[in-house]
This record gives sequence, structure tokens and C-alpha cells, in this order.
Amino acid sequence: MTVPAWSQPRVAIVTGGGSGIGEAICHRLSADGAAVAVLDLVGGSAEETAATIGTAGQTAIAVACDVADRASIEAGVTETVERLGRPTILINNAGITPFERFLDISRESFEQVMAVNLRGTFEFCQVVVPHMIEEGWGRIVNISSSSAQTGSFGHTHYSASKAAVIGLTKSLAREFGRKGITVNAIPPSFVETPSLHRAADGGQLGGGIEEHIPSTPVRRVGQPEDIAAACAYLCRDDAGYVTGQVIGVNGGRVIT
Repeated sequence: MTVPAWSQPRVAIVTGGGSGIGEAICHRLSADGAAVAVLDLVGGSAEETAATIGTAGQTAIAVACDVADRASIEAGVTETVERLGRPTILINNAGITPFERFLDISRESFEQVMAVNLRGTFEFCQVVVPHMIEEGWGRIVNISSSSAQTGSFGHTHYSASKAAVIGLTKSLAREFGRKGITVNAIPPSFVETPSLHRAADGGQLGGGIEEHIPSTPVRRVGQPEDIAAACAYLCRDDAGYVTGQVIGVNGGRVIT
């Protein structure tokens, strides 16, 4: 017998939901029964994701949103509330992954990475958590990176931002557990996404994607659906006793 993910209808916000991991998460949460707000800086990609979900008979809306802009975040959440209801699931997935050697990183580049990857996550939580408190239930999953756990050549600012996301996750879990809100982080590694292919095309992966498969214990590249499956579990009623955790979905590449 299939156990429903939730005892009542839920509304989910997924940032960066127009492609890659975010898109897979949107599809998985909608298949589980959530109404999904697909938020993305690229409005067209969000519309495509939402349309595909709608074609499958599930509920989704597309919302253009810049996670580096507080006013855009507030507008996106307001639109979600007006069209779907209070969000009680928040997936902070949007991020940027520039490759730059440490001594070449400008203040502007550093601040942009922090604005999107860290401050955007922080501010989305600030805007959405009050809705969760009102509902007495909430699930937040922050998509970090294995680079936060191991460091990464050419990714100093990115790794730092994603490490900070883990600290944010643990702190929020301690503060809001009593309100029925769980907060967890997933740091993916080596997942087949547009950004991974851009890195390969730019020569940042050495001999390319295939070269790294032998060093991955499960001997394959991760898929966005792998991350979405873990995310879906953390958002279920069943995961109410799981909070403040860092759930590595990395094929064994990082074992902590």
C-alpha cells in the first residue's frame, strides 16, 4: 500500500526549478501530491517545467524570481500565496558555480556568489518561515555542495558559500524545530546537470565527465532524480524526526 507523503495538501516553492536538479525536484514533489511554485531567474524555463507538470495532471505555476534580490523574493512568495496558498515546503536550490582561481576572484564576483548562494537562501527562509509557523508545519531543504565538505580547486568562493549554507541549515533546525519545521541540507556531488557539462566543456574537469566515473564508488554519474528522491523523503511527514542533517547524495565520492 502506498503511504501518502502528507496528511494534507502542501504547497512547495523550489528555487532554480527551471532546469537540472531543481527541475527534477519540482517533478518529484508534484508527483507526490504537492502544488509546486517553480521559481527561476529564467522565466521561460520555469514556464516549461510548470507546463510539463500541468500536462501530467498535477498543479504547478511558474514564477520569475531573482534570489539575489529581496524585493523579487517577497514578490515571488506573495504570488505563490495568492495562487496556491501558504508555502510549507521550501527547496533552496538556485545557485551559481563560477570557476575562478583564488587570486583572480574580484570582490564583485565574491559578493555575487554570496548574494545568490547564501544570502538568497537566508532571505528565502526569512520570508517563507512565517508562513510555516502560521501553519504549524514546515520542511526546508537547502541544496549545498560536496565542495563545502572537501573544498574544490577554482571554487573557493563557491565552496565557502555552500559551507555557510550548511551552518545556516543547522542553526535554523535548532531554532525552529519546536515550531514543527525541519531544516536539512543535501550536498550533491558530480551530478549530470547543465552546469556540470559547462564545466566539462570549459576544461575544468580535466579529461571530461567520463574520466571521473572510475573514482566514484557506484561507478556512474549522479542524476538530478537522485537528489530529488532524497529531497522528497526529507519533505514527507515521515521525516519529521530528521532535522539539522547533512544528507550526502554523492555516490560515495564523499564519506564523512
